[in-house]
Amino acid sequence: MPSPTVAPTKPETAPKAYKPWKVIVLNDDFNTFQHVANCLVKHIPHMTPDRAWKLTNQVHFEGQAIVWAGPLEQAELYHEQLGREGLTMAPLEQG
Repeated sequence: MPSPTVAPTKPETAPKAYKPWKVIVLNDDFNTFQHVANCLVKHIPHMTPDRAWKLTNQVHFEGQAIVWAGPLEQAELYHEQLGREGLTMAPLEQG
């Protein structure tokens, strides 16, 4: 009796790697620590005051900080909101 023919299986295709969009706040000479931290808490979901202060210090001492990363539509919203508050923003970056 001939052996049954087995159809070859298709190779598994790995899902494409998701590259989040980064919202980056830059250091400047006119926004206060308090204002930057308050804006982060106000506009970035789930941002705690403690995390906001750590990011604000990073902005000050390192020149910038990624304050949020994720899908483009949300990144655009947070970028725009923070910019409207007067924060100095880097262009959105993917990766």
